[in-house]
Amino acid sequence: MKRMYSVITLLLISMIYISPILAGECKDGDFKVCQNEAREGKAQAQYYLGDMYRRGQGTSQDYKKAVKWYKKAAQQGYASAQGNLGIMYDDGLGVVQNDKQAVKWYSKAANQGNALAQSNLGVMYEHGLGVSQDYRQAVKWYEKAANQDNAQAQYNLGVMHRDGLGVAQDNQQALKWYNKSANQGYAKAQYNLGVMYEHGVSVSQNYKQAL
Repeated sequence: MKRMYSVITLLLISMIYISPILAGECKDGDFKVCQNEAREGKAQAQYYLGDMYRRGQGTSQDYKKAVKWYKKAAQQGYASAQGNLGIMYDDGLGVVQNDKQAVKWYSKAANQGNALAQSNLGVMYEHGLGVSQDYRQAVKWYEKAANQDNAQAQYNLGVMHRDGLGVAQDNQQALKWYNKSANQGYAKAQYNLGVMYEHGVSVSQNYKQAL
């Protein structure tokens, strides 16, 4: 009898661990499953559902619904949703364009380590959008994103070092960050790197490298 109870216990434990797989879990692109889980209040599903509405994947493109679901996930502290909600406010997609709201949501995501939000927050500080212009803050956030291999942040950090904005002017540092960004295929970095080789700025002049 004891053995029978042990077998039943093992079966119940197995069902507990297997049931989520059998029920299906929300994955990017699985609209119906994500929709059901989003309605149950699951933050990751809400985020994915927002993405699918934004892209028009598995459903009609609808920026307002994208914002709705990003906001639900963002309010639960889901960093990627916070960052994307910032983009929607930044670009005026599904909402009235609002730099301060963009900064608010970028900041929440950036403080959780989201590289894209860190890079975007750097842009806001660099150009004084929704916040007072602050080159040092821009550099701070670019560095955080750049160290996570965000190509745009690496390029922007190169520009800040080249122009001495928020940091001491340093072409070697500019070259370093342009290289990192260029190696990821970021076109602006590749162009600026070519200019540095063409004119021999902190590197030996090399027309072939410039090309």
